[in-house]
Amino acid sequence: MPNTNEHRIEPGSIVKLARIDTDGKERELAKADAEAEFKRLRDEFIEWQPRFYAEGKRKLLIVLQAMDAGGKDGTIRDIFRGTNPQGITVTSFKTPSADELSRDFLWRIHRAVPPKGMIGVFNRSHFEDVLVVRVDKIVPESVWRPRFDLINDFEKLLTSTGTTILKFYLHISQKEQQKRFQERQKDPAKQWKFSADDLAKSKKWDEYRAAYDEMLEKCSTDHAPWHVIPADQNWYRNLAILRIISATCKTLNPQYPSGS
Repeated sequence: MPNTNEHRIEPGSIVKLARIDTDGKERELAKADAEAEFKRLRDEFIEWQPRFYAEGKRKLLIVLQAMDAGGKDGTIRDIFRGTNPQGITVTSFKTPSADELSRDFLWRIHRAVPPKGMIGVFNRSHFEDVLVVRVDKIVPESVWRPRFDLINDFEKLLTSTGTTILKFYLHISQKEQQKRFQERQKDPAKQWKFSADDLAKSKKWDEYRAAYDEMLEKCSTDHAPWHVIPADQNWYRNLAILRIISATCKTLNPQYPSGS
């Protein structure tokens, strides 16, 4: 049985992403074997998801964070392909609107939390408010630093009211990020994803990594731990994440309601 806690950040531990491997090839797992296991687990997940929806009792929230070009879109596409879209919501958190900025930073997040029976996926999340705002100095430290505790309290509220939270940081190397940026520039199907802002953020790699280090340290809790997933290879990233989702589904064990 694979160890689904292998990539879990234990609450209270010190995190240095520079010391954590980004390469799935080091896991002594052949790509073909990984892809075969992934397909089997995805077929199982496709069976679990309608049970989850029909039962209508649980809420599952999957949070994806990464450096730019980290693979969030591809993860969503690969893992949720074949599921019933009626039971899945995907929310991408862009730059806040004027209306959103006029409210507390968690307002737009809470609105997107999945209701009973639904699986919600966050492409970026509330953690942008301790990352981008910090590195780009959008707000002072006196504003963003208290948000660690506010986020932990918010997630505690969600879990205590029936939401299971799975948080994944897709961990790529700087070399892999540059490779993906180059692919975006060359591939007409990916050019729309590339912007000058990507290059500007890539120059702040060390600052972002330090911000992620502290975020992972402060916000990996018993009720909502972080998992740091080696993501240089899509095939390993997909399998590692789906193993954890699959194990969670088995623990929750949703069932179809009995007939009336």
